[in-house]
Amino acid sequence: MELIRRQTHIIDAEAKSLGRLAVQVAVLLRGKHKPDFVPYKDVGDTVVVKNIDKMKFTGNKLENKKYFRFTGYLGNFKTATLKEFLIKKGPKEVLRTAVMGMLTKNKLRARQIKRLKFE
Repeated sequence: MELIRRQTHIIDAEAKSLGRLAVQVAVLLRGKHKPDFVPYKDVGDTVVVKNIDKMKFTGNKLENKKYFRFTGYLGNFKTATLKEFLIKKGPKEVLRTAVMGMLTKNKLRARQIKRLKFE
């Protein structure tokens, strides 16, 4: 079994838009920047995001972007705008949700998202 060397990347989120920041974080978590990347192995690095409160949202995303969830009961399809989601959950959860959508939907995602930290 080969040894995986993990680095720690510190990213400053100040004045960066949500989507571009999420792409940068997802690439580092998956390990796609490494020459020995293969999709079925977890070779990604740890990512620490600073100044998450100063992240910017471009356009009309605060009013138009919607988050959906289903409670499991009939008729309980809940929606929330980005502004409501920010107030209720905070900017950390907004970025985490965006990154989760960019990672692979399999067993690796749970391991990779644990390496996303906030300061």
